[in-house]
Amino acid sequence: MMHAFLFYFFVLCSPSIASFVEATKTLSGFSIDLIHRDSPLSPFYKPSLTPSERIKNAAIRSISRSNRVGHLMKENKLPKSITIPDEGLGEYLLRFYIGTPPVERFAIADTGSDLIWVQCSPCEKCTPQHAPLFDPTKSSTFRTVSCDSQPCTLLTKNEHGCARSGECLYEYGYGDQSFTSGKLGVDVINFGGGGKAATFRKLLTFGCGTYNNDTVAEKIMPRNTGLVGLGAGPLSLISQLGDEIGNKFSYCFNPLDSNSTSKLKFGGVGIEKVIKRVVSTPLILKSSDSGFYFLHLEGISVGKKVVKTVKSQTYGNIIIDSGTTVTSLKQSFYNEFVTLLKEVMGVKEAPESPENTFCFRHDVKKGFPDFVFHFLGARVRLNQQNLFQYYDTENLFCLLAHPTAEDEYAFLGSQTLVGFRVEYDLSGGKISFAPTDCTKY
Repeated sequence: MMHAFLFYFFVLCSPSIASFVEATKTLSGFSIDLIHRDSPLSPFYKPSLTPSERIKNAAIRSISRSNRVGHLMKENKLPKSITIPDEGLGEYLLRFYIGTPPVERFAIADTGSDLIWVQCSPCEKCTPQHAPLFDPTKSSTFRTVSCDSQPCTLLTKNEHGCARSGECLYEYGYGDQSFTSGKLGVDVINFGGGGKAATFRKLLTFGCGTYNNDTVAEKIMPRNTGLVGLGAGPLSLISQLGDEIGNKFSYCFNPLDSNSTSKLKFGGVGIEKVIKRVVSTPLILKSSDSGFYFLHLEGISVGKKVVKTVKSQTYGNIIIDSGTTVTSLKQSFYNEFVTLLKEVMGVKEAPESPENTFCFRHDVKKGFPDFVFHFLGARVRLNQQNLFQYYDTENLFCLLAHPTAEDEYAFLGSQTLVGFRVEYDLSGGKISFAPTDCTKY
């Protein structure tokens, strides 16, 4: 996790602005493709990387993300999204179209952010990108946002200003000193294109960045990219669409090496009505400004034995985050989990294990014990692919989890949930999990 979760996106819910999603899609929900950044389908795919190198890079990004978020939370400096100053970006990408006529952009789908911005012209300071900058003057549906508009008032005092023209100005800073600033504007945005997804005739508010430093974007945003925030903050796509999608969304992730896209779905029939094996746990929102979704992890079992988290821990001790690949656990709990793995499976750490990664040799013919993550009110049974990277030439398995400091937050990464439909029900205050063939989702 070493990246920029830049790019912000607001939805303006004004009754004076017409909006619609095709009726059939309103009733059944609508889905769009998600492409993992390391997938062969991704515009950022590097065929020269081996599977182990991709997992290693994802782990580095995940470690950096959890460390950065924990540090910012301790200092009460948590921004609306987290920027990572290195090569790699968010983990899953989607395609969206902005303006009239529509201009294609790739975007990061991130449950850890709310706003979105794209680089706009004329630009005083912008980072290089392959596609032309978005030119609002060429969109017949674009207009700026006034200082007294709802989106502008939802920005904090330090995040917005007012131009002499009465237009709303924004400025967002990030954890690595990167920032974006410009004007807030509204325009038509749709997802998927070609009738494959939903078209909203509602104007959505976004940051039109005209002065952006290049700490991150020059390295990780070399194409026409943005970020669609799916977090719990008041300006996220989810929060602003609200009742139109039943305050509900879900995703289903395929393995990193899959040639099939993963899926992100908005609205639709609840998961419990279409899948039998569903478990649910409370969705915990710690504060209105963090935008993160918290769960409470009670313990992890290996076979018939279980290691439990500290009872005195704060309610809501792990962040579920689509922007993090590899799960992180607090150091003491991670150590107990590894000790339990060694005991139940009768294995020992391989000498070539990378730092902060537990690897071991195991004969696959011997099988594996059951692995269960115990959340409050929900037992999520995982398979070996959710927890281990396998190197078949050496019978080597490496745990897809790493330790983080005791005073930092743990993260439930996307790899742990591959092969599950994960539904966020904001009205019901819960997150549900169901094992699913995501190629058919």
